[in-house]
Amino acid sequence: MRLLLIRHGQTPANVLGELDTAAPGPGLTELGQQQARAVPDALRDENLQGIYASRLVRTQLTAAPLSAARGLDVVVHDGLHEIEAGELEAKSDEASVKAYLDTIIKWGTGELDARMPGAFDGHDFFGRFDAAVAEIARAHDDTAAVFSHGAAIRAWVGARALNVSGEFTLRNPIDNTGVAVLDGSVERGWRLISWANTPVGGAELADVQAPDPTGERVG
Repeated sequence: MRLLLIRHGQTPANVLGELDTAAPGPGLTELGQQQARAVPDALRDENLQGIYASRLVRTQLTAAPLSAARGLDVVVHDGLHEIEAGELEAKSDEASVKAYLDTIIKWGTGELDARMPGAFDGHDFFGRFDAAVAEIARAHDDTAAVFSHGAAIRAWVGARALNVSGEFTLRNPIDNTGVAVLDGSVERGWRLISWANTPVGGAELADVQAPDPTGERVG
């Protein structure tokens, strides 16, 4: 099948550079709404069979225009939510952001026992995200649009795509509504076909001034 992993539109926390992972989370900025409205046209040639989103409001709002355009309901799946920040939640200082990203880097190099301060370890994250992808893959034989989050998409693709590494996904940013396209299956594995680090509506919908720690290049 074809898996489109789409980051949500811009939120106020992205603008402020805050680690914002708790449910239900904020909505979208005005720019984030524009980014979401650009999604249906950008995916007009995709043979979509299903649309999925995490339990955080921002992914559901980003998926809404595509849902309306295609006449497909948005299925909310708990396993797709962002990597929980735990004790680092709502912080934007350099030390907190570094601690968050350093933990994800460890997961990408196989240190799955590393624990996010006050939250979960890599086994927990990959367990829930793998289960969500497997459930989606069982339901479709063509294309599914999956609206998720910057850190979650980067960590999962870096660990599970057969043709790239965690280093690739951390060094290449993923902007709001950027899309990672993968082909494959749970049984055969996944290959990354394309990685769009800019919004699907084009570079004019990017906010180059926003700190956005979970979407920016790491290292």
